[in-house]
Amino acid sequence: MTESAEKIDHPYIVSREDYCGGSPVIKGTKFPVRSVVNYVLRQGISPEELVGEFSHLTLAQVYDALSYYYDHKEAVDQDLQENSQENHRPVTGV
Repeated sequence: MTESAEKIDHPYIVSREDYCGGSPVIKGTKFPVRSVVNYVLRQGISPEELVGEFSHLTLAQVYDALSYYYDHKEAVDQDLQENSQENHRPVTGV
């Protein structure tokens, strides 16, 4: 018998098409989940250090953003890819 995945609530994360391009962000901020993932999982900054750098965030928000990432990994990875610096570099003629 196969068990279906349970829908998990992420109280600190919102995603609306009319806000921040529809990217999931920490509620009450414009801080995207993709930025938490980039800082913590890709650059190795601890959640505590991240909260120290961005004092408007709480540890609960950062950990919820990470939890959201693992529950929606494919979509957040795509958001990271679409919003990477390489995709935002100006094209210059050579």
